[in-house]
Amino acid sequence: MHILITGISGRIGANLAKSLLDAGHTVRGLIWERDRRIEKFANMDVELVEGTITSEDDVAMAVEGVDAIYHLGAAFQGGGPFTNSEYFEINVRGTFNMLEAAQALGSKLQQFVFASSDALYSKYTPTGIAEPIREDEFPLEPGGTYALTKLLGEDLCRGYIRNVGMPVTICRFALTVAGEEILDFRQFYLSHWRNAYANLTSPEAQAVAAQLEEAATRLGENTLVLARDGNGRTYKKHIADVHDIIDGLVAVLGKDKALGETFQLAAPKAFTWEEAMPYLAEKLGLPMVEVNLAGHAPTFYEFDVSKGRDLLGYVPRYDIFRMIDEGMALRAGDSVAVVPTHVA
Repeated sequence: MHILITGISGRIGANLAKSLLDAGHTVRGLIWERDRRIEKFANMDVELVEGTITSEDDVAMAVEGVDAIYHLGAAFQGGGPFTNSEYFEINVRGTFNMLEAAQALGSKLQQFVFASSDALYSKYTPTGIAEPIREDEFPLEPGGTYALTKLLGEDLCRGYIRNVGMPVTICRFALTVAGEEILDFRQFYLSHWRNAYANLTSPEAQAVAAQLEEAATRLGENTLVLARDGNGRTYKKHIADVHDIIDGLVAVLGKDKALGETFQLAAPKAFTWEEAMPYLAEKLGLPMVEVNLAGHAPTFYEFDVSKGRDLLGYVPRYDIFRMIDEGMALRAGDSVAVVPTHVA
């Protein structure tokens, strides 16, 4: 296939381009003037065109002659700051422009893949979420402008599926990490929780703040926290390594069963602080403290990723231990993928 990728200069877009080229496809990438990180394509046979998804003319030029489109381009928290108007123009009007241009391709278009986010779910509730989140059943309750505009983008996609039969697939990404990022994930560290509790005023929160201050004095800011909720239940979170996101995006391509569907992309399973923190502390040689984080909405959720496996044969490979192992290998200057040393 001849495939267009918007947002190609991002880490997901660039890695997706490489995977598609390795699979024998040809790739065109739309480069935004505010994100011209093109040095990574020096050794890739990628056609790069400049433009913005907020321009109908640029989008029409970018889609000309392609068979499939990965619409990854978006305004998001990590790439900003963006105003509310920019979020709307890029994430909503930009997606509308892409869908309109894709529709103009007619029967030549084989697939339109839209990148969405797990920010559409309200994941941080006072008691956590007991049952796994399934993409077709869990309510969509976006919080914040970014999440709202991604939901509007999904709704546009669903409208084009219903109204014109466009072959659209929606992929919702879990929080995605790459390389060494997992080693510095801020929710693992004492410094993050001291900041989180700095302005909480309830008696139980103030008691936790005092415990955090004592730990900082005794062990230092660069201390890992084995986080538990106010009742002592370990925190639980479901994220994704960039490799698994790329594998999921490739898995949906050209699959009839993927058309008209939404897939949650994430790691093979969630991790708990109870299992991950001792492992990370040993790897990094850092102290660790257990804290019951009362007076704060807990992190306790996981995704049901069985739909991608059952319909597409998509099996993510990177659990928290493999993420940590490969992060440590990269930090040591070893660019070769490592075999996970943890046996679950």
